[in-house]
Amino acid sequence: MPRVIGVDIPSNKRLEISLTYLYGIGRTRALEVCDALKFDRGMKAGELTEEQVTTLATHLQKEYTVEGNLRRQIAGAIARLRDIGCYRGMRHRRGLPVRGQRTRTNARSRKGPKKTVAGKKSVKGMK
Repeated sequence: MPRVIGVDIPSNKRLEISLTYLYGIGRTRALEVCDALKFDRGMKAGELTEEQVTTLATHLQKEYTVEGNLRRQIAGAIARLRDIGCYRGMRHRRGLPVRGQRTRTNARSRKGPKKTVAGKKSVKGMK
């Protein structure tokens, strides 16, 4: 398994697919990188030489924000929103959807599993 920017990319997959295992590299950007470095998109990642892996890593770090730097940048942006107390920051702080989605139903992935709240006793139970 070749190691690029601290991440093991699968050696048995095509290079264009293997590059998507890096945080911040999607399919389109992986194709751009392959074309810029003149690597064959269809070659397996395990076929890369040490020199090619080094070239790939330096190109990615120089041209794009990926992995740890990108994660830090995103976390900093969210922290800034929380600190200034804007609407989006409040939604992040409360763990609710940020981009205008409804919360009455759905939103379970953002809110977490249901927490049942004890409701009022029904009229039948009072008799």
